[in-house]
Amino acid sequence: MCIIVCLSFLLLAGCSVNPSVGKTLRIANEPAFPPFEFLGTDGKSQGFSLDLMNAIAAAANFKVDFISVPFDGIIPALQAKTIDAAISSITITEERSKTVSFSRPYFKAGLAIAIRTDNQDITNFDSLKNKRIAVQIGTTGAKKAQDIPGAKIRSFDSAPLALQELANRNVDAVINDAPVTIYAINTGNLKGLKVVEQLLTEEYYGIATPKNSENLALINNGLDKVLQNGTYAQIYRKWFKADPPSLPTKSPFEKEAGSATSIFSSFGVIWRSFPTLLQGALVTLQLTVFSVVLGLVGGSLIGIVRLSRIPSVRWVARAYVDFFRGTPLLVQIFMIYFGIPAIAQELGFTFSFDRLVAGVVALSLNSAAYIAEIVRAGIQSIEPGQAEASQSLGLSAVQTMRYVIFPQAFRRMIPPLGNEFISLLKDTSLVAVIGFEELFRKGQLIVADNYRAFEIYAAVAVVYLCLTLLSSQAFSRLEAWMNPVKRS
Repeated sequence: MCIIVCLSFLLLAGCSVNPSVGKTLRIANEPAFPPFEFLGTDGKSQGFSLDLMNAIAAAANFKVDFISVPFDGIIPALQAKTIDAAISSITITEERSKTVSFSRPYFKAGLAIAIRTDNQDITNFDSLKNKRIAVQIGTTGAKKAQDIPGAKIRSFDSAPLALQELANRNVDAVINDAPVTIYAINTGNLKGLKVVEQLLTEEYYGIATPKNSENLALINNGLDKVLQNGTYAQIYRKWFKADPPSLPTKSPFEKEAGSATSIFSSFGVIWRSFPTLLQGALVTLQLTVFSVVLGLVGGSLIGIVRLSRIPSVRWVARAYVDFFRGTPLLVQIFMIYFGIPAIAQELGFTFSFDRLVAGVVALSLNSAAYIAEIVRAGIQSIEPGQAEASQSLGLSAVQTMRYVIFPQAFRRMIPPLGNEFISLLKDTSLVAVIGFEELFRKGQLIVADNYRAFEIYAAVAVVYLCLTLLSSQAFSRLEAWMNPVKRS
């Protein structure tokens, strides 16, 4: 009897335990939005949002596992339920509320216009007409910029990149969240910038969760507690040196219902996006052709130099190949487009890159390193006796290379050159980081507008597949045409 009573007490005690205790939520954030989320000097993520989320977790008795996700990928990740929630300064909007569920607002914000200090033309929102505007993709600032007549909008993956574009004089203004812009100007290394108009809009940040998530009530419960016990005010003063404003008790669009999706609506989304994606595909082809042609010229010269008998010349070519093959193409794009203009300004003169030129330069330099090795291998595959026979007939070394060695070697280079062309075709998607609207960037912009990630990226993949298949067929025909046996 005593055993039964003890077991009953244990069962009742187990039922009374808070089910959230020991629960771990995967929380997404983008650590490139100071002072809300950023990497500290110790390499760890910190900021207002992370401190607040940790306080909410402590108040609601659950644990947090922070996951770094690009801002434009947060809502698709929530839709796929690969994350449980996201605290990344996400403005609560009616359109987003149809796709995800928001907590009660945790921060009052608004948009600000940043310009260079020597700019006297832009004084308010109306004076942005026909100007070049930089924004972060998928943000309310990007939406607001679309309302400016004649504006030339450049979208970037993060706010610091948009501000760097302004500092490099490639755009006239940046529209971004006011707290982030002011913090970057006051504490960052970006000099010569100022804010001309704050709070173009009144916005509220919310913690986003998948639609109808069971974790939303848990998060709201913890947020209510930190707002009431003074923890929120303490965190706010730590990062903004001011008292926090009053916040609404619930999301303004919490009753918004998500639109039902079907196979037919998915096809409709893909069909409507194709004209825009095809425009991006033309830009992708343009980038690829320019880069391959320049890379082929440069790579051929470097490949021939690699065979030089002069050690110093040969080692310079080797160093070039090792550098561009040994460093990521993405880093090279950043160094060329953002790094070189920044260094030029430090040296006291103004220099800026056109995005197409910067993209072609980066892709060409990288491609030339790989093509150089293809050319070198192709030349070395020709029997040495042919060069000796040519010289015995009175041909110079240049004539031997031009008329005897290189034509034969080029025929053998076609298959690996075809592979390099296809690889470069896909690598053009990396130019999206500097705001260049090629095929992949067009897809990102569409997803940032309609949040239909799977359908749009599937359409992007199909377009890339068609381009690569056509390129493969073209190189196969070229290889057959240059083969004397098959031609005859």
